[in-house]
Amino acid sequence: MGGRLPPSTAEAPMNRHDPRVDAYIAQSADFARPILEHLRTVVHAACPEVEESIKWGFPHFLYRGAMMCSMAAFKQHCSFGFWLYTQVVGGKAEAGAGQFGKITSVKELPVKRELTGYIRKAMALNEAGIKASRPKSAPKPPVLPDDFAALLGQPAHKAARQHYQAFSPGMQRQYIQWITEAKTETTRQKRMTTSLEWLAEGKDRNWKYKA
Repeated sequence: MGGRLPPSTAEAPMNRHDPRVDAYIAQSADFARPILEHLRTVVHAACPEVEESIKWGFPHFLYRGAMMCSMAAFKQHCSFGFWLYTQVVGGKAEAGAGQFGKITSVKELPVKRELTGYIRKAMALNEAGIKASRPKSAPKPPVLPDDFAALLGQPAHKAARQHYQAFSPGMQRQYIQWITEAKTETTRQKRMTTSLEWLAEGKDRNWKYKA
């Protein structure tokens, strides 16, 4: 028999709205609901393939299996931001406010055309497989051996101590390794004495090998 398939078949459009996001919006403050609904509508219109989820307690929008943007409601404001915000919007994200500040009404958001442009830019980044870069943690300074720490702490070695503390963790580590790798106690003591002399002059461990 001919005719169109009933809506319950695979031809029916996929529902990409997560019921948990519905509940999140419904439970938000009166001022927040129109903002969240507007953002949700614009995201879905710009990216029909978007998927919704709740992560860390607030709504996120995913595209191609990767984070794209998110929104949240607080007691007195809402926030909206992109996962790759530097590449999409530029600048820095304000803690608890995303890239668009503390939003208290739809009027405070970029106009629909501009917001759509940001979303499509974020989509392109996800399609290209761009990932958010994790900030590199600063290297930790090496642990000073007790005997060398005691020497550095003496008033007579104030200049050496100040220069040592001003060195990068890597430069500090070169001195510590040189001292701790000594095979005998005599060699260790000699290296500590030499280290104090060089440090007092602001020299790094390998100063002799530099042109």
